[in-house]
Parts: sequence; structure tokens; C-alpha cells
Amino acid sequence: MGEPHEDADGGGDDRGHLPQLLAIGAVASAIGVAIALLIDWWPALASREGEQIDTLYDWLLIVSVPIFVLVITVVLYCVWRFRMRPGQEHLDGPPMHGNTRLEVIWTTLPAVLLLALCTYAYIVLDDIEDAKSEAPLQVRVVGEQFTWTFFYENPDGGEEIASSRLYLPTSTSTLFRVQTKDVLHDFYVPAFRLKIDAVPGLTTNFKATTLDNPGTYPVVCAELCGLGHAVMRQTATVMPSQDFEQWLSERAAESDGGGGAEESGGGGGGEEAGGEAPDGAELFTATETRCGQCHALEDAGTTATIGPKLDESLQGRDEAYIRRGIVEPNADIADGYQPGFMPPNYGDTLRPEEVDALVTYLQEVSR
Repeated sequence: MGEPHEDADGGGDDRGHLPQLLAIGAVASAIGVAIALLIDWWPALASREGEQIDTLYDWLLIVSVPIFVLVITVVLYCVWRFRMRPGQEHLDGPPMHGNTRLEVIWTTLPAVLLLALCTYAYIVLDDIEDAKSEAPLQVRVVGEQFTWTFFYENPDGGEEIASSRLYLPTSTSTLFRVQTKDVLHDFYVPAFRLKIDAVPGLTTNFKATTLDNPGTYPVVCAELCGLGHAVMRQTATVMPSQDFEQWLSERAAESDGGGGAEESGGGGGGEEAGGEAPDGAELFTATETRCGQCHALEDAGTTATIGPKLDESLQGRDEAYIRRGIVEPNADIADGYQPGFMPPNYGDTLRPEEVDALVTYLQEVSR
């Protein structure tokens, strides 16, 4: 029982293999870290806070990958080196004693490492949370089953400006005040690397500072909120500051003039200032309305099955019925479907002429 257990090579002391084992682990760790940093884990970046978060994740990868690789290397080495050989099925293993120094080391080092990483993460979080009141732009975000509505302060002092899409200027800090009309939602812009719950009865918030790179990014709900959770999506458009100011001024003028709440120059078939009237077919398939993401309509080439097939459900229906289905979706529920599924805010986020264009288009193609 006191004799050391000989390994496959006939030797009893494996400490001579430690340098080779460490070398293998070091090389594998370097390769693993390089691969981890080369992988594009995240979508496009659009905020300065996101840069800090990405850097934090890079450091987490740099620290965690070598630990994972070294542990796996030791485990695989031990599985191979100290495996049971023929004739040893009923033998006891060699006597072993604990190594206090080694136990102290492998307890202390991970504790120090975790403390350092947690401290770094706290510094990043504190920096992101700091100075929310200094954000020059504030946007009130309202979630409801199953859509987002974004409200801006009216530069003319009138009522808030509502938009079904999020518009932001470049290189600007924005405070998002997040609310919900019904159940728990989660406002998430992956390009910002930030998200926060929309809690009934509360206003939550976070600040994001856009980078100087215009673009369009997805906005999603990251909290399961019902049957239509998967389609609770919108877009965030980051545009040059002068374009944003022009858009906001035009929207304020429309609001003061009694127009609807949807953007006039944001794309998706809306009427440009002094341009052509809205096109119902373009509106049906536009990102901000998302009609084609839920409904099948042969003329539009959409095949979604989340909502009723409009070629059938609207056949023979008059204009009043179709209009009511857009602005009051819970007034008439098709057989086999539930109320509360279709976004109820089209009366606020679409201009009257856009609603008219949709009604006319749907009535014509579903006859």
C-alpha cells in the first residue's frame, strides 16, 4: 500500500511532466483567447456605453478562456495519465495527502480574480448610470402588447410628439424613460448593449450616447409578454443632428396643425413634405406598421400567419369596418383569434392620410 502507483511508462513521479503540461495549457490558452476575441459576438455598435461594455466582455474572455483551457488540459491529462490499466481493476489507488499550500493558492487566486472583475464591472456600471440628468434629449418609451411608442418633447411647447419608430441624433446623450400600459416588457436596443424592464406603475430609465455613425438598428422586447412577443419589434434610426432637428420641427408643425403622430419623412411610404400622398401598399409592408409581419395578403406578397388572412377576413367588408380594425383592433375579433394581440396605437402613430391610404388599399385588394 505504501508503494507509489506506477504509470503507463513505469515511473511513479509525474512532477516531471508539469512543464510540458503548463506549456500545452499556455499554447492552447493563447489560441483560445485569440479565437474568442476574433469572433464577432455582438451586433453593430451604436453607443459609447456599448464600447465600455464590449471592452468589459473582452476582458472577461481574456480571463475566463485560459482558466477553462487549463482546467480541461489538466482533466484530460489526468484521464490519460492515471487511467486504470489491465490487472488493476481490484487494486486500491496510491495513498494521497492534502497539500495545504496548493489549496490556499487555488482558493486565493480565484477569489482575487473574481473581486477584480466584479470591481471592474461595478466601475463600468456606475459610469453608465452616472449623470442621467445631464442628457440633453429625453424620450419617453411606452410599451404595450405588442408595440413600442416613442414620445418627444415638443420644441414649440405643445403636446408630446409620438412616433412608432425611434429617431435619435448622432453623438448625443439620450435619457430613455420607459413605461408600460399593460404587462411587463423589456426595452432593449442590442446596438446600445443596454436594456431595462418596463414595469407596470413605474418609470424606469437608462442613458445612451449615440456614436457618430448614422444607421438603423433593431428595437426589441426582451421580456416574454404574450403571444405577440416575437413581433414586438421596431427600429432605432440614428441620423445627423441637423436631420433630426428638421424631423422634429416638421413633426411639431404637423402636431400643431392637427395632423397625426407618425413621421412625415422617416420612410415607409409616409408623405414627404410637399410630396406625393401615402401609398397604402408601401405602408402595409413598411417597418413601422409591421402589417405584413402578422397578416397574409396576396397582393402584398406576405404570408404571415400570426393574424387573420386579410384576403378572407376583409372580403366584402366596408370602409368603416376596415378603418375600425386599424384604429380599434379589439372592436371586431376574427374567429380563432384573441383580443389584445394587434397593436392598438395606430390611431396615434399614423397620420389620418396614412390610415386613409391603408383603408383604401385593403378595401381594393380584398374585394
